[in-house]
Amino acid sequence: MKFELDEDHRMLRDLVQRFVREELMPLEGAVLARDAAGEGAYLTASERERLDRVSKEMGLWSLDAPEEAGGMGLPHVALVAVNEALGSTVATYTLPPDSPNLRMLMATVNERQKAAYLDPYARGETISAIGISEPGAGADPAGMLTRAVRDGDDWVINGRKIWITRAAEADFTILMAITDKAKGARGGMSAFLVDRDTPGFNVLRRIPMLGGEFTYEVALEDCRVPGWKLLGKEGDGFGPMQIRLGTRRMEMAAWCIGAAQRALDMMREYAPQRRTFGAKLSERQAVQWWVADGAMKIHAARLMAYDCAWKIDQGQDVRSEISMIKVFAPEMATEIIDHAMQCFGAMGMTKEMPLHLLAGRIRNMRIYDGPSEVHRMVVARNLMDTRP
Repeated sequence: MKFELDEDHRMLRDLVQRFVREELMPLEGAVLARDAAGEGAYLTASERERLDRVSKEMGLWSLDAPEEAGGMGLPHVALVAVNEALGSTVATYTLPPDSPNLRMLMATVNERQKAAYLDPYARGETISAIGISEPGAGADPAGMLTRAVRDGDDWVINGRKIWITRAAEADFTILMAITDKAKGARGGMSAFLVDRDTPGFNVLRRIPMLGGEFTYEVALEDCRVPGWKLLGKEGDGFGPMQIRLGTRRMEMAAWCIGAAQRALDMMREYAPQRRTFGAKLSERQAVQWWVADGAMKIHAARLMAYDCAWKIDQGQDVRSEISMIKVFAPEMATEIIDHAMQCFGAMGMTKEMPLHLLAGRIRNMRIYDGPSEVHRMVVARNLMDTRP
């Protein structure tokens, strides 16, 4: 087993690290100031436009998009280091296109949908969102109430979705709905491509989240979708949705590793400079153990991430590994960032440093795309299930 990236993938990692260092890190001061003013920890439109231009010029677009759509077709393994680098900064930026929805589209589109949705998305020309969770149905899709009913050649969707990232700015949303109530989520759930300007697709409100982030609530009121925008087969939405969720969970793991490494590096740099009661913090056993334990856990998480990514690329069943890394990485990063905040003392509690945003975003990840408790349940079930 190889424990290092191929040369091409190492070069990509180094290029993304340079992009983060030279283009994203200098924007952190402005992001922190906007967050402290209650405006959210986001890049402005002009900042994003410049980053889009620079990242495209550097060849960092469409990394895992299919080659026939103009992408590089890179494997999951290559993207671990990419997302680790992007996770190390609070100037949050996604290299177009966002991988999870891309992977779901790649697994499901027909030729008409490929031309209308996948190809422009793969080229970074459009923005997408996905609507899964509902006010009464989050981690358990069996509670989903949003219904899609046939009406001639169309589908009419009614229901409500919540916790949707980018719902207001997305050109289209992949919307999950029940098409066969008797079968429920497994066998009765379908996916639809819903354009932003579709009548009945109503963004109700923007919801402030931890870490300076926002999500949205959406109401579907007799939302009429043409029949050709059914994504994949009717009733077969659960499997492709899991492809999307698995991709996001891998991204989250890498983001957590990047955030934890940033916090550890900050602690290592600061501890030798700060003296208390006649000794440097770096000479205190508590701080030494925070650093040592942090380095060990980051190393473990990184190996878990590459192992899981490699198995995905080999077509293996990684349900347990995905759930393991989804639990381990956010909890690992939470601990290391908290120790860094403790090490910095009162300064670590301020909004002048990036630690509080890192902490908030990582805390979100213990809920997003399945809470830790559900993933522990999945791992336990897979280990102890005796069904044939």
